[in-house]
Amino acid sequence: MKKISVIIPALDEEEAVATVIKEVPISKIKKMGYDVEIMIVDNGSTDKTGHIAKQNGATVFIQPVRGYGNAYKAGFANSHGDIVITGDADCTYPFEDIPKFLKILEDEELDFINTDRLSNLKPDVMSWTHRFGNWFLATICKCLWRGFPFHDSQSGMWIFRKKIWNKLNVKSSGMPFSQELKIEAFKKGFKCKEIKIDYRARVGDVKLDGWKDAVKNTVHLFVKKFGLIGF
Repeated sequence: MKKISVIIPALDEEEAVATVIKEVPISKIKKMGYDVEIMIVDNGSTDKTGHIAKQNGATVFIQPVRGYGNAYKAGFANSHGDIVITGDADCTYPFEDIPKFLKILEDEELDFINTDRLSNLKPDVMSWTHRFGNWFLATICKCLWRGFPFHDSQSGMWIFRKKIWNKLNVKSSGMPFSQELKIEAFKKGFKCKEIKIDYRARVGDVKLDGWKDAVKNTVHLFVKKFGLIGF
């Protein structure tokens, strides 16, 4: 039986993590012929995130070294699934749609699916500065990598076959991890697709550092393309 690893990084998400775990439709996924593993990667929480996750049936892996990319690298290294599905622990991503994602992945024999938060985005879910930043970074990606197929280069929900991970040269330990993963999947010639999702307002405090993260991601793209320095 194939296994699905749902990997969710979390930093002080005690308000939302139980709801996120419960949204994963385990029984429906099992009826499709998959076993399911839900892993919360606790990236140094100081609240009850890890305890609540365990109470709700998730495996909790502690990654004390802070960083979005560090959390995912730890999760990928310690997961057991043939297919990896990701998303944030703040109720923004539609984990209930996992069966639909799996069907698309299998029916179309895809290697990597990115989700597009922006096309169906409701005005009150994301600030105009955040929307502009997403557009700006995706535009740079398209300019630097001809044929780049993704409209939403910063989306944090991906569905991919675990076997491709070791073939991707993803170095970022922080927020640029998301865009670098997509760039690598495209560059390495894997069969990719992007699908639209309904993105929701987050529960709990915002962790992004707005313009600071946008600048870091922009610099990372040029470093990634031209190899100017290590990043």
